[in-house]
Amino acid sequence: MSLILVIEDEIDIADLIALHLQRDGFTHLLAHDGISGLALAKAERPDLILLDLMLPGMDGVRVFKELRREPRTLRTPVIMLTARAQTEDRVAGLELGADDYITKPFSPKELLLRIKSVLKRSEVPIQRETLSVGPFRFDPAALQCYTHNEPLDLTLTEYKLLQHLCEHAGQPCERTELLRSVWGYSDAANSRTLDTHVKRLRAKLGPHADTLETARGTGYLLRITPLP
Repeated sequence: MSLILVIEDEIDIADLIALHLQRDGFTHLLAHDGISGLALAKAERPDLILLDLMLPGMDGVRVFKELRREPRTLRTPVIMLTARAQTEDRVAGLELGADDYITKPFSPKELLLRIKSVLKRSEVPIQRETLSVGPFRFDPAALQCYTHNEPLDLTLTEYKLLQHLCEHAGQPCERTELLRSVWGYSDAANSRTLDTHVKRLRAKLGPHADTLETARGTGYLLRITPLP
């Protein structure tokens, strides 16, 4: 039974979400401002956070950045909730590292499907042997990737994305393949999600960013040869 933290200042919306979470078998916590929501997240370490962006006390963007600075919530999945429907706001949320983004008004059914999808792809993968490809070494027990013995600060989604590309090094990976493997869906409408995560991943790879190439008309590929 997953624990969902809902940080939403509109009481009616928060109560509606809580009702549907309870009906679907989830446990939940409610917070109606950014400061108390952040404190609850650190204290209770929920399995997923629904985070409204327009919050009193501390807005959702600041809350999210604090969540990602805190080791206890660094990899906690976050779905952003907002009345802002513009594409640029959605992209901005994803570029911050949010796992998903849903705009108000939304149907409870859609929200529950999004929650289940994010929880599924956030599950700890089955442990495999250490994978080494070029400068990248993956430790599946710790869910950590290293370059030259230095850890990369990756979210779980970024870890899975880089791992999939490394497992298919030198081969173009189609967008639908990456969406299905990493996010659990292959809807082309979600391609922007993939692009924003690749952009964030490149920024974190530093001197190795150029190994992650765009395969025109296909998707992405890692241009290195696996170590023997």
